[in-house]
Amino acid sequence: MSARIDFFFDLSSPWTRLAFANIRPALDGLDYAIIWRPFLVGGVFNAVNPAVYESRKPENAARLARSFGWLKQWAELAGVAMNFPSEHHPLKSVHAMRFCCALEDDQPALERFAHAAFEAYFTQARNLDDPEVLVAVATEAGFDGEALAGQAATQPIKDRLRANTEEAIARGAYGSPTLFVSGEAGEEHMYFGNDQLPLVRQKVVALA
Repeated sequence: MSARIDFFFDLSSPWTRLAFANIRPALDGLDYAIIWRPFLVGGVFNAVNPAVYESRKPENAARLARSFGWLKQWAELAGVAMNFPSEHHPLKSVHAMRFCCALEDDQPALERFAHAAFEAYFTQARNLDDPEVLVAVATEAGFDGEALAGQAATQPIKDRLRANTEEAIARGAYGSPTLFVSGEAGEEHMYFGNDQLPLVRQKVVALA
């Protein structure tokens, strides 16, 4: 049995943009199954990690600037664009994550939409909080954007996003991306962020 990776993500997170781009190359040659799990990172912050909001205060501007500098170096290393922070930061991602939840049962489709949405936000600096922009991004990625928007606005999809977020919190998540790696015996190992992908690879190898 291959290792299973539950990849909890929010499109608003620059570190998630990096991990999304890097995870498949990081696991090249290994036997694994990745399950993309959309959730709302703001809900996680509110529940278990409110210190994130403290870090964004003006008195921490110098620390943030240094962090953004490292972020852009990581992006250069990964070969992805990082036009961040843009005028739309911090992004209210609830609409975008509902689009993702509407696609969650079709994992290849979700991965394709997430790739397009990450490009739209971090490369093109488009506002993913605008439903019209989301429709356009989905349409450009080959979906029926209007139909997807209609599905994303339904109560079952809203409930699914809430349930995914609550599940992530219950399993120990405190930010995005959070990855849970499990093997045949059912044991679970949690990892956080882009820089822990080498540890994810090591665990996948160990579980083979």
